[in-house]
Amino acid sequence: MARVEAAPRIVLAFNEALNRHDVAGMMQLVSDDCVLESAGPAPDGAVYKGKEAVTRYWEEFFRESPQAHVKLEEVIGLGWRCVARWRYEWVDGAGKSRYVRGVGIFRVQNGVVREQRCYVKGKIRELPRAKAPGLPGPIPQRVSYLPRRKFPQ
Repeated sequence: MARVEAAPRIVLAFNEALNRHDVAGMMQLVSDDCVLESAGPAPDGAVYKGKEAVTRYWEEFFRESPQAHVKLEEVIGLGWRCVARWRYEWVDGAGKSRYVRGVGIFRVQNGVVREQRCYVKGKIRELPRAKAPGLPGPIPQRVSYLPRRKFPQ
């Protein structure tokens, strides 16, 4: 049973470090060749490869969003894959509490996160805009939604 529960346990520990804004603790839980696909820009997100690039991403993220908090709503382990439904909360520049909901898809191997792919349910203007390390502009956030449709009753 411990092997089956390994991926969710690692994802839970990663999220605990994230909510402490403990980048070093987060990086202890990822592989040297980890891949992070951020939630933007639409439609494919930005991809950060390797522990150094992912570390810089999280450091800048927390500088730009010092009140960031991720509340896990559900974590589902699927072998070495794990899906986490979450609610990301922050305070915007006007002091207003904001949030978006989304999903993270993780691949865990040898006790560490190898991949984290993020998908957000929300509008791009709602998300805080951190600057990408070494780039002049903000880190765009991914928005995955379909146009509203009317369904038969």
